[in-house]
Amino acid sequence: MLHYTTHKHKTSEEWVTFIHGAGGSSSIWYKQIREFKKHFNVLLVDLRGHGKSKAPIYQKLKQYSFNVIGNDIIEVLDHLKIKSTHFVGISLGTIIIREITERFPERSKSLIMGGAIMKMNLRGQILMRLGVLLKSVIPYLLLYKLFAFIIMPKSKHKESRSLFINEAKKLYQKEFKRWFTLVSQVNPLLSLFRFKDSGIPTLYVMGSEDYMFLPSISKLVKDHLSSTLLVIPDCGHVVNVDAPKVFNKETISFIQNLK
Repeated sequence: MLHYTTHKHKTSEEWVTFIHGAGGSSSIWYKQIREFKKHFNVLLVDLRGHGKSKAPIYQKLKQYSFNVIGNDIIEVLDHLKIKSTHFVGISLGTIIIREITERFPERSKSLIMGGAIMKMNLRGQILMRLGVLLKSVIPYLLLYKLFAFIIMPKSKHKESRSLFINEAKKLYQKEFKRWFTLVSQVNPLLSLFRFKDSGIPTLYVMGSEDYMFLPSISKLVKDHLSSTLLVIPDCGHVVNVDAPKVFNKETISFIQNLK
């Protein structure tokens, strides 16, 4: 089973489950835990191969799929007897929680999609193809640093960039390749998500400087009645790190207002 951490609330029955992105770990949420646990039960999960989820069982698969990744998380929810939860995802984590919701809508009370990925722009497509060609030639960390600088290029994004790079250093080369192959094959799934409204209350939280992914999200929310978009000014891709006070206030308010 994946490594997880819980913070139990004395009275609340609401659960909020945080899912990090590729190359990160549950430590990416360190600016959220204190505020969220004041109001809800909190579940933090390390995805397979990340953080403390590095047991030998996770090295057996040569290739990952989003079904496999989603089932890992469902296994944790079942173990903790959590029938339904509010999901909070960042970057690739938003694809994971959307995929879980597609197969198990009864498990999702709401979705908070930070730095959401629903479409790769031309630069992103070129970047992924370049990565596929080079992933067996150059050290994975060098490739990851390149991606981090392209997605989070400004000096004000330094903290987010450094956090992800430092977490990526803990990955194995083979593990990086498994996740990179997964990401490079994501387009058909994203096409479905853009076309189909999940019907679950969804808040997209995007930085105004998230130039690779914000345009597609702005277009998506116009067609999905269950979705709302919050754009945080002067903020990059990793909104929960770049603007934690705004992120925490708005996302907690979003969940509370659902009641």
